[in-house]
Amino acid sequence: MSKLWSPAVRELTPYVPGEQPRERLIKLNTNENPYPPAPGVEKVLREFSADHLRLYPDPTSMALRQTLAQTLGTSAENVFVGNGSDEVLALAFQAFFRQQKPLAIPDISYSFYPVYCRMYGIESRIHPLDEHWQVDLDALSSDSGGVVFANPNAPTGLGHGREAIAALLDKVTDRVVLVDEAYVDFGGESAVPLVEHYPNLLVTGTFSKSRSLAGLRLGYAVGSPELIEGMVRVKDSFNSYPVDALASAIGIAALEDSDYFDATREAVMATRERARLRLTELGFKVLPSQTNFLLATHPEQDVAQLFVDLRERGILVRHFNTEALRDYLRITIGTDDEMDSLIEVLTELLP
Repeated sequence: MSKLWSPAVRELTPYVPGEQPRERLIKLNTNENPYPPAPGVEKVLREFSADHLRLYPDPTSMALRQTLAQTLGTSAENVFVGNGSDEVLALAFQAFFRQQKPLAIPDISYSFYPVYCRMYGIESRIHPLDEHWQVDLDALSSDSGGVVFANPNAPTGLGHGREAIAALLDKVTDRVVLVDEAYVDFGGESAVPLVEHYPNLLVTGTFSKSRSLAGLRLGYAVGSPELIEGMVRVKDSFNSYPVDALASAIGIAALEDSDYFDATREAVMATRERARLRLTELGFKVLPSQTNFLLATHPEQDVAQLFVDLRERGILVRHFNTEALRDYLRITIGTDDEMDSLIEVLTELLP
């Protein structure tokens, strides 16, 4: 550690993203979409004038917000956009959760949440999942300085329906409830329609997964104008231009092609169910999933060694070396050919 670092930096334990390998592997470890972005995205890249880049982008990202609002069935005043949903989440943590009471978060969920808590000096209260590995919404409704959870949850893949979220919001009325919907398009039920009725609800989302734009970095939040104003105040105290002009144009193009969006996400879901059945036939126990990944364990195999063996055979999945998840592999859904290769290698590796 450098003596030049501030004390707070010395105490940080940063988030560790999934490996981005330099060698050519079948990459099933970071929940990227196996299909390219909508065809209109490539058209934007071909036709975008470099002269636009000499000017600052619109600090309000109004054109993107209007298109996103139309897609989600809400109004632009209810939409915030940023440089990836991780940035949007970070700004939300600053805007709403630096409270005297601890933030309520699930025990097994997106591992960036505790990182943000340490970064901003937010005390957290961790609530275990229920006996079915679902986020325990009843536990999260207890007294706190706010609530954050992913729905569907990562890395379990399990989600709650809109009715259950509404029931939570009926109990939690005086603090922000943030529902992280990074994976909702792969079989979950979005809470966005509830924003109209619950002014303390903030829903975040991303273009990285179902829109195939992980390399672009574009995320959003949907909430009451009051919450969006709080997000903007933090943004404009940090970076007034988080969404560049090219990213905005690409995001709009991706949103406008609803047929392509539906076709690719349905393809991912079909491949997911096919892969789940084949993994089960090989003896794996696989959690049902509403995401573009599967969480699987094998009662007779050391999955940490299986992770190593798969990588040596050219297939990269995710193994979390934590007490709760050390017996599980998280497997991103790839193309049918990629999942066939995974099953073929696993068949060779398993006795």
